[in-house]
Amino acid sequence: MEQKDLKHIVSQFNIEGNVAEVKPLGNGLINTTYRVCTEGDAPDYVLQHVNNAIFPDVEMLMDNIVAVTGHIRRKYEAEGVADIDRKVLSFVAAKDGKYFYFDGEKYWRIMVFIPETVSQTAVTPESSKIVGETFGNFQAMLADIPVQLGETIKDFHNMEFRLQQLREAVAENKAGRLSEVQWLVDELEKRAEEMCKGERLHREGKLPKRICHCDTKVDNILFDKDANVLCVIDLDTVMPNFIFSDFGDFLRSAANTGKEDDENLDNVNFNMDIFKAFTEGYLKSARCFLTPLEIENLPYAATLFPYMQTVRFLADYINGDTYYKTQYPEHNLVRSKAQFKLLQSAEEHLSEMKAFIAKQLA
Repeated sequence: MEQKDLKHIVSQFNIEGNVAEVKPLGNGLINTTYRVCTEGDAPDYVLQHVNNAIFPDVEMLMDNIVAVTGHIRRKYEAEGVADIDRKVLSFVAAKDGKYFYFDGEKYWRIMVFIPETVSQTAVTPESSKIVGETFGNFQAMLADIPVQLGETIKDFHNMEFRLQQLREAVAENKAGRLSEVQWLVDELEKRAEEMCKGERLHREGKLPKRICHCDTKVDNILFDKDANVLCVIDLDTVMPNFIFSDFGDFLRSAANTGKEDDENLDNVNFNMDIFKAFTEGYLKSARCFLTPLEIENLPYAATLFPYMQTVRFLADYINGDTYYKTQYPEHNLVRSKAQFKLLQSAEEHLSEMKAFIAKQLA
C-alpha cells in the first residue's frame, strides 16, 4: 500500500505524535504488519491488517484481546510490577472507540511498539522450559478473568469435530484415495474414544475450559536484550479451551525429532528431554490453578495433538488436498504418516511422562 493510504488508516486511531513513516515489519503468515514511525518523543506503533478470512468476527477478536491485556495489566499494577508497558501489549482505540478500523475492505488495528526486544526461534530444553513457565503463567493470570471470551476460531481444537470431518471425508471419498489409507483410518478409529475424552469430561462437568493462548511456541514470546521474558504476543487465538491445547500443541512441534512432513519415519520420535523441560516450567507456574484431573491428563495432551494433526492431514488427503497447501500429490499423506509415527512414539513414553509429572508434584 502507498504511504498516504497507510497514514490515512493510522489517522483513524488515537495515537500520540505525528507519523513520519509507515514501513513493513516482520513476515507474518496471517496478518500483514507495519511499523508506524513517529516524530520526536512519541512512541512508535504497530499497524496490522487483521485477516478476517481466518478471524471472521474481528470485533469479538479485539474484545477478547483488550479484555486479556487489560486483566493482565491490572494485575501487574496491583503487584507493583515495574516497566508494565514492556510486559503487556497496549492496543490503541480508533476514533469511534472501537479497537479496530474498517476501511471498507480491510480491518486494521494498532498497538504500541515495544522497542529493544528480541525474538527467539530455537527449540532447546532451556527454551522449552521458558516457554512452559511463560505460558503457564499466562494461563494462571487469566484463570480468574471476570468476562466470558468468545471463540475466535470455532472448534479449533475440538477433537470430536475434527474426527467428524475425517468421517465425512471417508464417507464421500471424493478423490478415490480411501483404499490406500484405510489402515490409517482404522488406527485412528481405534483411538477415537480415548482421544475425545476431553470433550466428554467437559460435558460431565469434570473438566473446565480455561483461557488459553492456543499457539504456544517460543516465537510468541518477546524477550529483552538480556534474554529476560517480557510478554506473550500474537493473541488472536486466545480463547476458552482445555489447558491441553497450550500444553499439547507446543509438544507436537517442539518435541518432534523430525520434520512435520518427514518422509523418513526413522527421523520422527518424541523427544522426552523437551517434554521434561517444558513440563517442569509449565507446572512451576500453572500448578497453582490446575485441578488434579487436568494434571493427570497432561500426558494425554501430549498424544492428543499429533493424533489431531494426523486426523486433519488425512482428512485433507482423502478430500483431494482442499485445505492445506501441498508441494506434491502425496504431501498430505506423508504428513499424516509422520504425525502418526510421532503419536506412536509419544504413546510409548506415556508411563515415563506420568512418572516425571508425579516426581514434579512430590
